[in-house]
Amino acid sequence: MHTDVSGVLVVIPTLNEATHIQAVLGGLVKEAPSFSSMRIVVADGGSTDGTIAIVNQVAQRHPQIALLHNPARIQSAAINLAARRYGQGADVLIRCDAHAAYPANYCRRLVESLDRTAALGGAMADAVVVPMDSAGKTCFQRAVAWVSNSPLGTGGAAHRAGRRSGFVDHGHHAAFRMDRFRASGGYDETFTHNEDAEFDCRQRALGARIYLDASIRVQYRPRGSARGLWRQYFAYGGGRSRTVRRYPGSLRLRQLAVPSHLVLSALALLVSPWWAWSLAWPAFYLLTLLGMSALLAVRHRSACGLLAGPAAAIMHTSWACGFLLGLITRRERRWRPTMVTPLGTGAAEVGS
Repeated sequence: MHTDVSGVLVVIPTLNEATHIQAVLGGLVKEAPSFSSMRIVVADGGSTDGTIAIVNQVAQRHPQIALLHNPARIQSAAINLAARRYGQGADVLIRCDAHAAYPANYCRRLVESLDRTAALGGAMADAVVVPMDSAGKTCFQRAVAWVSNSPLGTGGAAHRAGRRSGFVDHGHHAAFRMDRFRASGGYDETFTHNEDAEFDCRQRALGARIYLDASIRVQYRPRGSARGLWRQYFAYGGGRSRTVRRYPGSLRLRQLAVPSHLVLSALALLVSPWWAWSLAWPAFYLLTLLGMSALLAVRHRSACGLLAGPAAAIMHTSWACGFLLGLITRRERRWRPTMVTPLGTGAAEVGS
């Protein structure tokens, strides 16, 4: 690893993360000696739960930590703002989300992975992404996590419980070469969700390479309520609808299957008074959910697995509703390379 030249900027977007932020910061500050310089920026969107006080307390003991107010509140704006304010002299930008747990030496391993990819295909990766494994504490969280780690919840996405490393189209964002991040325009701050997938589409269109390192795994904590899960996946679906219209070639079969299922099921219910066989499709879906619930309950030896079916139904239905509503209500221009404004010029938006 080229620690003598790797100045690292770590950015953690936060909004009411008092439960998790101290543990995340505690793990990151241990890595500071591994780099010639390391700055950890908590970009807070206006927390009211004590997050700011915790960050200030930790920063008093560790001067490499800085607290940055993010008036836009959303994650895309937080990363861009920190890169503008603290990115001078940083070779690598690392994104950490407070609602997650990270393995030991996370930052060092990311930088090593960036360097190591030079031997894999003749050109180094411009970004490293990682798989995300879900794990919960409450019964509902565990059910959501088990679904999220299964093909029914992920559709086979490589960055969700995948085990194979290699160059990919998209993954859970972890590390970027700062010069490439800036040149690609940073995140689009009009995106409240799916900003990572939109940015990956833009990076690849501009010639960047994205490497999934399956050996570096992040543990994610799912939402703890049905309402929170619905809102999260509804927003995910809306964000994806914008991305696929901006980059039509980015739509994957697993993503098309979810809204298609919802439309088919709705049509089946409408025509069922005249054609009872139309109910075969929604019945098959319900039986699949019941089977998955039973399987997960047995596999994990926990009655919490019985909540997996309802959790999957919430995830599928809310994502599809968000996606379809986004297609109907929002306009989106197809992206062109001439739309890119390098980060740092003062532009508020990219690609729009």
